[in-house]
Amino acid sequence: MIKSFLLRVSHKKFMVLVLGHRGCAGLEPENTLRAFKRALELGVDMIEFDVRMTKDKKLVVIHDSKVDRTTNGKGFVKDYNFNDLRKLNAGLGEKIPSFEEVIDFLKDKKPIIVIELKEVEVAKDVLKKIKEEKIEDKVIIVSFWHNVLRKIKEDYKKINTGAIFSGRPVNPISIAKSTKTKLLCLRYEFIDEDIVKQCHKNGIKINSWTVNEEIDIIKMIKLKVDIISSDYPNRVIEILKTKII
Repeated sequence: MIKSFLLRVSHKKFMVLVLGHRGCAGLEPENTLRAFKRALELGVDMIEFDVRMTKDKKLVVIHDSKVDRTTNGKGFVKDYNFNDLRKLNAGLGEKIPSFEEVIDFLKDKKPIIVIELKEVEVAKDVLKKIKEEKIEDKVIIVSFWHNVLRKIKEDYKKINTGAIFSGRPVNPISIAKSTKTKLLCLRYEFIDEDIVKQCHKNGIKINSWTVNEEIDIIKMIKLKVDIISSDYPNRVIEILKTKII
């Protein structure tokens, strides 16, 4: 699986991986088993989800620090016990899944698993599960917590990591080297030809996020990014199959 990440997958003449963001957040309730199942049906190359910790130290898959936007509940995830969190409706009757059940569901499936650490505290238990399941070569751990990524890479050389940015780094190569990562996850608005060339020249891949509109998807393809992350991975797949760029 890691080989396909390093070499990239070819969709016709384009060399790009399609990542289902939070499963496929534009099509199904985000970060739910339903969203991950739909992403698999669409044929994505990668599936991404977010991990946080509950009050009773259980790892759960949810993006926001609060449950207000994605469920019928209110309050911070960290203030809920797991059993109470499971009583909430995460959309269309879906429950907030535990990290363990998502890994158990995806570990034998084809796509690369991309795990975003939303909190420093979750790293230890995330890594423990990855080791137990022997899926070090199937996952990529990404985060805004670059110090955590550096520590992971020092302790677990087989696990690939990716540093997330919401802006345009002044020196992307220096940051990649200091975090010991070969992947930068950049907001698509801040990606230009120069940063793509810099990264590729130094063996660093670029994940563009979150790319939902056709005009932006086509732009990312033209810039030759390595990964296109989208809430609508079906759109990316269709464009890659049918458009002459």
